Amino acid sequence: MSYQATEIFLKTPIKTVGNYEWNQEDSSFEQKKSEVSADSLVDGQILVKLLYLSNDPTQRVWVQDGINPKRMYTPPVYKGETMRSLGLGEVVASKSEKFSVGDKVNGLLEWKTYSIISEARIFNKIDESQGLPLPFYLSAVGMTALTAYFGLKEVCQFKEGQSVVVSAASGATGSMVVQIAKHIFGASKVVGITSSTEKGEWIKSIGADHYVNYKDADFKEQLEKIAGEDYFDAYFDNVGGEILNSVLPSIKRFGHVAACGAISSYNDRSQNVINNWGEIITNRLNVRGFIVGDFAAQFPDAIKDIVTGIKTGKIKANEGANIQDVSQDENPLDRVPAIWSTLFTNKANGKLITKIA
Repeated sequence: MSYQATEIFLKTPIKTVGNYEWNQEDSSFEQKKSEVSADSLVDGQILVKLLYLSNDPTQRVWVQDGINPKRMYTPPVYKGETMRSLGLGEVVASKSEKFSVGDKVNGLLEWKTYSIISEARIFNKIDESQGLPLPFYLSAVGMTALTAYFGLKEVCQFKEGQSVVVSAASGATGSMVVQIAKHIFGASKVVGITSSTEKGEWIKSIGADHYVNYKDADFKEQLEKIAGEDYFDAYFDNVGGEILNSVLPSIKRFGHVAACGAISSYNDRSQNVINNWGEIITNRLNVRGFIVGDFAAQFPDAIKDIVTGIKTGKIKANEGANIQDVSQDENPLDRVPAIWSTLFTNKANGKLITKIA
């Protein structure tokens, strides 16, 4: 059986800000159509119908012009290649012993309506008996949630009764850090850094004790006051740059910094400057970068903890996803790049997900 597929490929690697309009000389992406045949499957491959796309800042690094692949945790997307993304799909044909037709799967998929991929790119088969909506597996029990979980547990060595501050606190990962720290790990104090009063009140509603608006003129003074003389045990950094510089003086001696992301500099590398390195040395801070895949062997136990949190009402999963539904569009992929690009503006709260089908 054959399927007519539409796919988006990288036309122009991005130097600074991409062009997400179609059919322009400097467009970052272009589309093409192709036929995908189940007959071409080889052992270990599956044919997947794309249902949902995850929108993640890390994809911006994959398409960066001039990136050194030797320094990447995953191969970049090269010019002419189909854009990749975490996502959810349905298996429509299989030559894999692990996956059967009808299975819903979570893995590294593509901006393509039907894709043939290796079973190795699938993280897990969705256990639909849990009764959770599919988008939860890209938000509350998806990679962003697991990133929050392991960034706290393994990287920050977080313990019950400790305090944590998190940047981009209303975003996909940050909002899960707030909830997991407070409601699963028993934090004594959770402080979210965000960009507005509205977002601040939202993160308080899901578990933060305080919030600070980094746009306020006295942002640093507010943060220092909340930290108090005890300072913070941990900082979960999603932003880097000037906010990282501002937080370092409020981390206690021998404290931990989980370096998860640096979204402030993805479109402007000049923002990626640390001028407070002395704080790290003088106060012997433990700063560690990490990728969630480092902890893949522990995923099942973490998912169990998070699902329990959802079912007991401790984790507000419904409030953690911003779903953009393009499934009824004539061509559902038309708006995919533009939706993804809103990650780098003041987007809505929570995890940004695109529903394709």
